[in-house]
Formats: sequence, C-alpha cells, structure tokens
Amino acid sequence: MIPLIYLGFIDVELVDILDVLLMSYLLYELYRLLKGTIAINIFLGILSIFFAWKLFTALQMELMKEFLGAFMSAGFIALFIIFQPEIREFLLHLGKPTLLTRGRKLFFLLNLIPQKAQKVNIDNIVNACARMSSTKTGALMVLTRKNDLEKFSSTGEEINANLSSELIQNIFFKNSPLHDGAMIISHNRIKSARCILPVSGNPNIPADLGLRHRSAIGITETTDAVSIIVSEETGSISVAENGEIQVHLGISELKNYLAAEF
Repeated sequence: MIPLIYLGFIDVELVDILDVLLMSYLLYELYRLLKGTIAINIFLGILSIFFAWKLFTALQMELMKEFLGAFMSAGFIALFIIFQPEIREFLLHLGKPTLLTRGRKLFFLLNLIPQKAQKVNIDNIVNACARMSSTKTGALMVLTRKNDLEKFSSTGEEINANLSSELIQNIFFKNSPLHDGAMIISHNRIKSARCILPVSGNPNIPADLGLRHRSAIGITETTDAVSIIVSEETGSISVAENGEIQVHLGISELKNYLAAEF
C-alpha cells in the first residue's frame, strides 16, 4: 500500500505528487521550447481550455463539461497537426543522451549505469585551432559523443582519417574544396567534412554571430555533440554545447574545456 499524506480533509498519495511533478516538468519543457514563437499563444490557449474543462468537471457542470470535452477530443488531434515541428523537436530533446547526464545530478542511482568515455586527441584540435585563429581561417568542427551523427556526416564527403592538426588545417584552408561546411570528428578520427548542419532558430543568439555559429549551436540543440568554431572575420574561438555558446575563448581555455568534456 502506498503511504498517504493527510492534508486536512484531502488525502494525497505519493504517486499523485510524482504525477504533478512529472507533468509540471513536461509543461515547463514545452513552454521553454515554444517561448518566443507564435505557437506559444496557441499552446497557452489550449492549456487554458483544458484547465477550464477540468474545473467544470470537478464542479459537475455537465453542459460545459460535455461541450469542452468534445472540443478537447478534437483539439488534441489538431494539436499534433499544428505543432508537428515543435513536437518533433520536443521528442528529440527528450531523447538526447545529455538528458540522462543531467538526470545523474538529480538521481544518484543513475551513476551506477556505466558510461564509456570517448577519448579524443585534444592537442591536435587545439593546435589546429590556434593556427587557424592566427590566420583567421574559418572552421567548424563537431565532436561526437554517444550520437554518431550519421545523418549529418552522410551529407558531406567521407574522410575516415586519423585526427591530425595538419589535416584539419588543410581541410579548412580557404582554397580547399572541403573547407565550406562542418567537419565531424568521431572516435578520434575525422569522419567526414563539408557536412551540412541544422541552423538554430533561437532568437536569443547575438546578431553578430553568423551562419557558421548558428549551425554550430543548431547541431547541439538536438544531439549531445560539442562544436568548435573559428571565426573567419575575427579569428576568435567559440564552443557550443547543449544549444548554448561560449565565445572568445583563449587557447588555454579551449584546451581545459575539451579536457574536461573528453
């Protein structure tokens, strides 16, 4: 028998508290996903009707309950049609391996699940970034973790070569046919180059960041990858992870960051 918590005349089971917490988390993630888009107004409108329906049901107002109940039945079907792109992005967000990583901080039992760390020769990457930064050579590198990014690596040219500083610089050399697009690095090897990445639609990204930076952020919004960007205009180095970007990193900062992550 699940224990009860008595709050006056209300009996609240622990499973009810868990139910409310999980629903609150899902609603918060949906709100965060839709915030800043026109879809948030539709979402809040449907949410208001849903709570009104529940209220009329609790008050046993049969006419309003039946009316709003019929609306909600058809409304949920319309919801999946209207919010198809947002729902897809939300499900991708829930399926990210980083969600398990964040969960480890909240639930210590998850630490019993073994994690295999991917080793990367960060010195070759850092040395290449330092050289390309000094020559203002634009570059975009994506380092995989659990997601293999096969969908995105297949859009470019397969390289499948050992990771080396010289090869990175040659690929991103301005006259190289492979310099445009992203390089995907997986299992300490250059998997492919000239790859096409999804561009982030986040309206909060600073206006001075161009398409290369937006693509670097975009790939980390739906995967657990880490992106490294070298600006062609300023030579500054940036790193993107979990849909967030850190700009103007020094060489030592970049090395420390990659050492901590890999």
